[in-house]
Amino acid sequence: MRAAGVAERSNPERYRAGAGRAKGAGAGYLLAARRRRAPPSPHRSLVAPTPRTPLPDLSGATPADLTSLAQAHDVRFLRLQFTDILGVNKNVEVPSSQFAKALAGDIMFDGSSIEGFVRIEESDMLLVPDLRTFRIFPWGEADSRVARLICDIVHPDGRPFEGDPRAALQRQVARAAKLGLVMNAGMEAEFFMFKQGDDGRPTITTHDVGSYFDLTPVDRGEDARRAIVDVLERMGFEIEAAHHEVAHGQHEIDFRYADALTTADNIATFRFVVRNVAQQFGLHASFMPKPIFGQNGSGMHAHLSLFKGGTNLFWDPKARWELSKYAHWFIGGLLAHARGMCAITNPLVNSYKRLVPGFEAPVNVAWSMRNRSPLLRVPDRRGLGTRVECRMPDPSANPYLALAVLLAAGLDGLEQKLSSREPVNTNIWEMSHREKRRLRIDDLPHDLNEACDELERDRVVTDALGEHIARHFLAAKRQEWRDYISQVSSWELEQYLAKY
Repeated sequence: MRAAGVAERSNPERYRAGAGRAKGAGAGYLLAARRRRAPPSPHRSLVAPTPRTPLPDLSGATPADLTSLAQAHDVRFLRLQFTDILGVNKNVEVPSSQFAKALAGDIMFDGSSIEGFVRIEESDMLLVPDLRTFRIFPWGEADSRVARLICDIVHPDGRPFEGDPRAALQRQVARAAKLGLVMNAGMEAEFFMFKQGDDGRPTITTHDVGSYFDLTPVDRGEDARRAIVDVLERMGFEIEAAHHEVAHGQHEIDFRYADALTTADNIATFRFVVRNVAQQFGLHASFMPKPIFGQNGSGMHAHLSLFKGGTNLFWDPKARWELSKYAHWFIGGLLAHARGMCAITNPLVNSYKRLVPGFEAPVNVAWSMRNRSPLLRVPDRRGLGTRVECRMPDPSANPYLALAVLLAAGLDGLEQKLSSREPVNTNIWEMSHREKRRLRIDDLPHDLNEACDELERDRVVTDALGEHIARHFLAAKRQEWRDYISQVSSWELEQYLAKY
């Protein structure tokens, strides 16, 4: 989106004028879409009723600016969005009569009803919107639009809430900023699209039998994927690529990197848009890490770089591999805390069914430049594009907590000047246990219970989360593990019922 000047941003008339043009075009687009609605895609008109007129740059926008913008676009409802500790999107929706109150941060909600937030005796919480995150959903009736703002959670006295995942990331961002550093992140969130049953419930029947980079007619999810891209672009995303992934019914949509907080906001929005648009095509989109046995699971690879001013600190053209000492220290921090942060980046029982050999997911704590079997990979690109790819996270992770612990681990590497060791450029999956021990290659946790044990032992990671989040997260995950191991699975019945 083209940036607006400071003088423009403070002028509500600019918002009215620019939005007025979009409003008229949007209504016409919606009518045209309805007239040309035809098989075989009866849902297409639902996902793109607005033109490609981006909102102005909202940096420095005031509540008055957003009020004018909402009025010009006929916004009837405003969703105040946040996430719980487990990364599930939540929202409080208010009508236009309450916009002024919402923009002032005066909307209160009951925090005791949200997973891992507060006890019932201290339940009142306020939603304080980040005005830069104002977006209008590009669907629905032209004269009754819905917009959203991503919010921080605070106590009634104005103190930041200790259990707010977004605040946990902001603390680490501020810690880096004190050193003059900014971590940029790009995250590749893969997902599956499944058919729905006659009762509307999701199945694990995929909509196609396509594979990596396949085209139609094999990739029959192309219409849905294109519609998702279209909606994301209308909401300000810069989409770089979209393609079919390795497994049947599996997809990936890549969008441009940004600073860590913006990327976490984008992932939260991305997951909502993907599921909403897929549903309009009669499909269920799932970010479950490993929904189908015997096929690749879904990852959320995180591409990380560290900048100071306009300089990428990871690049040193005179160093070995053109990687600076800061890159090696950052890698050293990620390796040192990989086991401790695994419960955050891979938070489900199901996550560890993806982290097994043979399905392109990492299982070993090492780094490389030439193969994808280790935890970390440094892509070939250098200069401003020098970065470290962490292949461990999966898309069920809370993006705010995942980026918070990744940044904290990297900063600890810088502060302690931790060694990255030598890169491992051979296939680790084919190494013997003895060879891995010689190279000091450790394994990632094998299940959620082990990951929780490692998290409890890692002070750097728990400090990054804060006591409140760490305690409630661990309690929820310990209970999830107990629930899981108490179940009797179909595999057990098939293996043991007739034999014993």
